[in-house]
Amino acid sequence: MCRMAGSDRPGGEAWSATGLAPIVRGRGANRTSDRIFAELEAAICDLRLEPGRLLSETELAGRLGVSRTPLREAIGRLVDVGLVDVTPQVGTRVAMIRASAVEEARFIREALEIAAYRDAAALPHRDVGRMRGLVQLQESAARTRDLEAFFAADEAMHEQVYVLGGHFGAWQAVRRIKPQLDRVRRLGLTDAGLLDTLIAEHAGIVDGLESGDTEAGVAHLRTHCRRVLTTLPALRVSHEHYFTGT
Repeated sequence: MCRMAGSDRPGGEAWSATGLAPIVRGRGANRTSDRIFAELEAAICDLRLEPGRLLSETELAGRLGVSRTPLREAIGRLVDVGLVDVTPQVGTRVAMIRASAVEEARFIREALEIAAYRDAAALPHRDVGRMRGLVQLQESAARTRDLEAFFAADEAMHEQVYVLGGHFGAWQAVRRIKPQLDRVRRLGLTDAGLLDTLIAEHAGIVDGLESGDTEAGVAHLRTHCRRVLTTLPALRVSHEHYFTGT
C-alpha cells in the first residue's frame, strides 16, 4: 500500500483533513501539542499534506479532535522548522520544498553518517544481521510496491549505521534537520527503477561493514547519500508546483 503524494494538482485550494489520525490526549497542553506536531510533521513529510496546501485551523482541530491552543503551538513549531508558512491576510500553508534546504540537509547527513559508519567499521565485532534483514524487507516491499514499508526499512537501515557506530544522538539530530530532504526522497520512490538502485547501494553499505572493506562501504554510502542530487532536477520538472527558489 502506498501513502505517498495524493495528487499532482498544484496547491492553493484548502486541503481536506482526511488521512490524519485523531490525537490521543496526554496530560498537559504540551504533550498534546507534541502529538499534534508529530502527526502534522509526518503528514507533511509523507506528502499527505502536499507542498503549498492551505491549512484550515478549524478543520484541522476538528479532524484531530483538539482545541486550537495546542494546535497553534504545534503549527508555530512547524513554522520554526520550515515546514509551514504563515502569510498575513493569505493564510497558513504547507511550505514549498526549497532545493537549498534539501542540499543543506543532505550535506549534514552525509558528513555525520560517514563518520558514524567509519566508527562502526572500526569495531572488532560488527553484527550486521539486522541491516541485512532490513535490506531484505526493502526487496520484498519493492516487489509489492509498498512504498511506506520501503521507506520505513530505509530509515531503520540508516539508523543502524549510527547505532552500530555508537552515535544514536547524531541520528536524532539528523532526523530533526532532514524533513525537506525526506519529501524529495519520498517523491523519488515513485520511480520503480530507483528502488533497485537504492537496494543495491544499501547492500554495498552492509557488505563493506561485514567484510571490513571500509573504503568500499564509504564509497557506496557517499553515492547513496548523494543520490538525491541526481533525482532532484527531474522531480523539480515533474512536480514543479511543489518547489520554490533555488
